[in-house]
Amino acid sequence: MTSTTTTPQSRMPNPAKVLPEAMPAILSLMKVARKGGVPQSTLELVHLRASQINGCSACVDGGARSARLAGLSDERIFAVAAWRETPYYTDAERAALALAECATRLADTTDAVPDEIWEEATRHYDQEQMAALTLWIAVTNLFNRLNATTRQTAGTGW
Repeated sequence: MTSTTTTPQSRMPNPAKVLPEAMPAILSLMKVARKGGVPQSTLELVHLRASQINGCSACVDGGARSARLAGLSDERIFAVAAWRETPYYTDAERAALALAECATRLADTTDAVPDEIWEEATRHYDQEQMAALTLWIAVTNLFNRLNATTRQTAGTGW
């Protein structure tokens, strides 16, 4: 038995490209977040994990590539979906990943980001870094929603 697969087609170009003023604004937020003192490797892990949760194939694909360029090992990239059960992450990275999961799954519980998750993150990151992490998670979720809604295809550079 042979299987034929078709490449998914985007519904439209990415909305941030259709409205020319949108992309520079989004990229500006990303630039600010990168300057917030959080290691780039942590930002890449957070982006990849939120993108996995949201089922954004374009962001998972691009996030894995960016993570590799940021120096993350294959073990750390491949295992991020199971970060709680693997030895590859620091306590600070774990705190950032927990925060990212909660902030991505806002509707899953009445207390979207429980105090214990927030407090653990603040043990590892100062206020500026928490602001950077929060912005990074928000921008990741924005990209995920744009890409998933319009079915941007992984590997196409949307």
